[in-house]
Amino acid sequence: MAAWALGQFLEKAAADRAGSGIRVTGSQDAAGSAEVVINAMPGSASLDALAGLAPQLTGKVLVDVANATEFDSAGFASAPLYPGSSLAEEIQRALPDVRVVKSLNTMHDSVMADPAELAIAPSAFVSGNGADAKKVVGSLLAELGWPPEWITDLGDVRTARVPEAFVLMVSGLVRALGPVPFGMTIAR
Repeated sequence: MAAWALGQFLEKAAADRAGSGIRVTGSQDAAGSAEVVINAMPGSASLDALAGLAPQLTGKVLVDVANATEFDSAGFASAPLYPGSSLAEEIQRALPDVRVVKSLNTMHDSVMADPAELAIAPSAFVSGNGADAKKVVGSLLAELGWPPEWITDLGDVRTARVPEAFVLMVSGLVRALGPVPFGMTIAR
């Protein structure tokens, strides 16, 4: 499997598990050696952190699973950080030589790697400017257990705005259902 670029706060946790056979490295080395980089950092920190990795990310596919929002006093998303845009668009604008694809941001993190855990098939949305980059992400999703019929290509990176806004529903979902795995789906 490809190397994963970890946020700095995760590097220590990974180092604590170094004896597990997992290769531990810094963000620059991981991004430089990875074929695909996953941005799972807090949305508010993503642009600055990724800008520092620009040379290592050039030409790479970056899967953006983060949501950039402001937070309320309970720690839930309360408003988009980039009204009229999306984190994926802002990353693409800041790093034009990176192939940004937005996906997997409309579900609980456990569902990302195990979509079959839900009783109803969830949908994985894909937004990005390059068909080749979206094909790479589709292959990655297949490796994670996502059948092609559960994946919906929404179009270019501008279409990431709507799935990013889904995070604003999470506080209501948690209040109504508790902290359970969830995902958005399109009924066909």
